[in-house]
Amino acid sequence: MVLRTRGHDVVQLREVLPPNAPDEAVWAHAFADGRIMVSCNRAHFFALALATVAHPGLIVLIRRRTRQAEAAHLLKLLAKAGAQGLVNNINFA
Repeated sequence: MVLRTRGHDVVQLREVLPPNAPDEAVWAHAFADGRIMVSCNRAHFFALALATVAHPGLIVLIRRRTRQAEAAHLLKLLAKAGAQGLVNNINFA
C-alpha cells in the first residue's frame, strides 16, 4: 500500500476485522482506535460520519481509471490538508 511506503501508520481492515464485518463495526473500530478512515464506500461511511459528533476523520476515495491515479489524489490530499485538516472532517480524494 502506497501509504505504508510513504511512512504512514496504516491498518487494513483484513488485519483487524473479518472481511464481512458490517460498516458500523468498521466505523466503530476506526473511531475507537482514533484512525482516519479511507474508503470508496461513500454512501454508508458518509452517513456514519455525519451521524458522529466528533470522529477521527473520513477520506472518501473516488474511483479513478488506475490505482496510481487514486494514490496520487490521496497523497495530494494528505499533503495539502495535513493531519489537522483531516480530523473530524469528511474529505474527498
